[in-house]
Amino acid sequence: MPVNSFENYPMNWKPDKELLKFPVYISLAELLEQDIMSGRLPANTQLPPQRELADFLDVNLSTITRAFKRCETKGLIYAIIGKGTFVSPNAALPVLDIPENHPYIELGPIRPYYQFNADVADAARRILQGTYSDKLFEFELTSGNNRHRKIAATWLAEFQITTSDDHIILASGTQNALAIALLSLFKAGDKIITDVYTYSNFISLANQLGIQLISAAADHEGMLPEDLEKQCKLMDIKGIYLMPSYHNPTSITMSSRRRQEISRVIKEQDITLIEDDTYGFMTKDKLPPLATLIPENTIYVHGLSKSLSAGLRIAYVVVPDKYQKLFYATANNITLKIPLLNAEIASELIASGTAKEIIKKKCMLSEERNRLYAKYFPEYISENPYGFFQWLPLPDGTDGYHFEVQAGKLGVKVLCSDRFAVGDTSNFSAIRIATCSPWTMGELETGLKIIRQIIEDNQMLIWREDFII
Repeated sequence: MPVNSFENYPMNWKPDKELLKFPVYISLAELLEQDIMSGRLPANTQLPPQRELADFLDVNLSTITRAFKRCETKGLIYAIIGKGTFVSPNAALPVLDIPENHPYIELGPIRPYYQFNADVADAARRILQGTYSDKLFEFELTSGNNRHRKIAATWLAEFQITTSDDHIILASGTQNALAIALLSLFKAGDKIITDVYTYSNFISLANQLGIQLISAAADHEGMLPEDLEKQCKLMDIKGIYLMPSYHNPTSITMSSRRRQEISRVIKEQDITLIEDDTYGFMTKDKLPPLATLIPENTIYVHGLSKSLSAGLRIAYVVVPDKYQKLFYATANNITLKIPLLNAEIASELIASGTAKEIIKKKCMLSEERNRLYAKYFPEYISENPYGFFQWLPLPDGTDGYHFEVQAGKLGVKVLCSDRFAVGDTSNFSAIRIATCSPWTMGELETGLKIIRQIIEDNQMLIWREDFII
């Protein structure tokens, strides 16, 4: 095949044949990974067709297919049926590095109102001054003791989760619970459906475990059931990960009707749902979690880090009978024990009523901050007044990561949509603005002003370029 047939592809990716070693598919996958991670192949770059690449390298088509598959399960590339294979948008995004001595306004990572950690510290002091506080530093298995599980069951009932305490497992935070779920119920090469934009740490975890994420389209009500069903019929889908209540990062809360439709598809296709209800506490209308509709298909994860304290690494996980043996075994193997002091603090906060007070204060503060956000971006405001973050679409033609860098240079840290992306997102860019993270309203307003100015400057630049052309 003529070499110049590769000229149709943006980067003319031609791996050096001399660098290929046996087994060739692994070597080729490593070369592709190197070129992606080095930045030589930017996000959404289209790769050459597999057959043409096989001809160029003089190898079997199956060798290219296996190499691409390795990279696909790592989240480095994605395929669109009928269009080709492309570099994933978040495959090689570097962490935005702002020097420590350079002051900046934090609107990127979510700091869930550190102001209220004093209430948590007060509870910790009361516990540590107790007669049996030394017992909190003894060995305890992942499941937690009976008292903690009973309190957890009472707390979850506030969110319409009715379950016996023997179905509740305590994990060391949401991320730990997600890791246990993936390790116990899935294996490398399995496919899990997510939204096009989803929790970035879940993406990283799945990539690390070689679990392939497949995206399904959504609208303002959440994931589209017809697209979920289509993906399940096209591929051997093993699971689905959803955040139905105040989805991170898009801030969408799935409607009641959509929850029923999605639950129907999950049950019909008999796939495992991991329902992440980390932000369920802040929704204005407390809709029933999907776990109430399809309990036997659902691993329900309820983390306390956002509602109570970021440092309180405790999550309540509801596990149906058919998954319990596997889940317990994995939990006890990788966690070994939960921080019993953390479990005790969480139980004390809930039993004393302090947990509800903390949430009430956080929601009140969020209302105030979101009113300020609406002053600068009235056209893009979440319907939930209690939200900790906002999803701000950027003007057409704006590169999300470039915007992130621009903001960083001006002392504002935000996160671009590519960091949350699964699959094709080439025609859309946004940033997530963590309105909860600045210490003061004044600091938040300064950050919002800077973001607004960057958008206006970029729009003017795009207008000038179009005018010149």
